[in-house]
Amino acid sequence: MSEWEPKVITFLCNWCSYGAADLAGVSRFQYPANIRIIRLPCTGRMNPKFILAALRHGADGVWVSGCHPGDCHYIEGNFYARRKFALLKTQLEYTGIIEPGRVHFSWISSAEATIFAEKARKVVEAIKALGPAQHFIKKQAEVA
Repeated sequence: MSEWEPKVITFLCNWCSYGAADLAGVSRFQYPANIRIIRLPCTGRMNPKFILAALRHGADGVWVSGCHPGDCHYIEGNFYARRKFALLKTQLEYTGIIEPGRVHFSWISSAEATIFAEKARKVVEAIKALGPAQHFIKKQAEVA
């Protein structure tokens, strides 16, 4: 029997974090295959409902990563993202909808491929330590 592996949905900024993921791949840096990358124009334009939908549809964890504060290609998109996601994460954990450690945020520039690979390993390890997600999963209808 194979060991359980978490499914991590990863939302990456097109200009920075996605570039770091691409560079990590081209440089053949090793990082877990558990992450499923969704490229966004900017994390500031990401709706928090995307995180909720990923968790509801069976993701064991979510990771959002964008440009470093002050380096956003859209001037201040990452400041908006930081504010939105800090509130969302706190609210989800406070209400008990998710356990602390299921949602992660980071700022990684396109030149930081080693940091991307290291953070990917840490995120997957943290979520793996929590085990499969038990809360907030949409129940499948039983077939008679």
